[in-house]
Amino acid sequence: MLQSYMKIKQAWRLGMKDMPIFHGSRQRSQLKKPTWIIILVSLVSFFVICAYVFPSKNSAVCSLFSSRGCNKHFDWRSPAPLRELTDQEIASRVVVRDVLMNTPAVVPKSPKIAFLFLTPGALPFEKLWDRFFQGHEGKFSIYIHASKDRPVRLSRYFVDREIRSYAVAWGKITMVDAERRLLANALKDPDNLHFVLLSESCIPLRDFDYIYNYLMYTNVSFVDNFSDPGVHGHGRFSEHMRPVIEKKDFQKGAQWFTMKRQHAVIVLADYLYYSKFHDFCKPSKEDGYCYSDEHYLPTFFNMFDPAGIANWSVTHVDWSEKKWHPKSYKRRDVSYELLRSIASITESVHITSEAKEEVQIRPCLWNGNERPCYLFARKFAAETLDTLLQLFPNYTSS
Repeated sequence: MLQSYMKIKQAWRLGMKDMPIFHGSRQRSQLKKPTWIIILVSLVSFFVICAYVFPSKNSAVCSLFSSRGCNKHFDWRSPAPLRELTDQEIASRVVVRDVLMNTPAVVPKSPKIAFLFLTPGALPFEKLWDRFFQGHEGKFSIYIHASKDRPVRLSRYFVDREIRSYAVAWGKITMVDAERRLLANALKDPDNLHFVLLSESCIPLRDFDYIYNYLMYTNVSFVDNFSDPGVHGHGRFSEHMRPVIEKKDFQKGAQWFTMKRQHAVIVLADYLYYSKFHDFCKPSKEDGYCYSDEHYLPTFFNMFDPAGIANWSVTHVDWSEKKWHPKSYKRRDVSYELLRSIASITESVHITSEAKEEVQIRPCLWNGNERPCYLFARKFAAETLDTLLQLFPNYTSS
């Protein structure tokens, strides 16, 4: 670095010696063009070297030009694997590498967030979402996967936003198929840079501007991920997934993600790892009650870009009742205090399913700074709509 600087300094001095003194516009033509070219190239080289050695700490710059952000260099020159990779594994790794490392950063003039609604049909909080989106046209797009029926939409933002949809069964691979289908349709719009998966029971916890900035200017995708050695974690692993996926790589996390465009692309490009979950992760006793929507994405990203995900979901879900399904909020539960308390949480909590539970608590870091974890929340019953409309937008204020 020092040698480069000295060379640039020397080139600058040489250029100054050859530079005529200006006495008027007529003498500008006397400048020696080759000297200026040398100076210009030298200065550009100097700044490029500085930018590489001393990368910017600005979150906006980092998030726009890297899925991993500053100080998170992704090195594919890892030690040789313990076994010879199959052709499919080599192809998958090459595709992922090229998308993450070699895809040019193209920032559209009007970058948008794609909101992906995964629902059987109805969207009971359509009126609430309508208020949330008002005044922010051009900054978002909406896609709806309605697996059972297509009721008449009440909001202009939701009219004709359904994509081609198929049946979805709880806990089965069809849930992942629907997520990939939503991503595929949203990726057709080059202005969509971030993708948010939501259910019909989700509500926003913050106003649109807060959520837009939180997602657009971050350097990660918010994919939940942790290692659970217990029966509901590694206990669901199938030996048939080997050698492509090892037990140590098998991760767990909430279904509800947000992800940057590069990550959405590699999810759609993947077939090999997806196929292992398609074939060997099923909600049956024989398969260890494995739910692919809880394991596929956490495992995939943990293997290929662990530094590129936050390891928590920005959608709050209450599992305190320790049942197969999370707590469902009824009308009597909903209040300003409840919503603000959820929105103020600054730590993510994971609990393993071992006989002796391990509670894993981590601060929610947004570009290295502690911030509230959650932007959305579920599950809210349809009967809570009127109460939520009365509280909106007061409960979303920072």
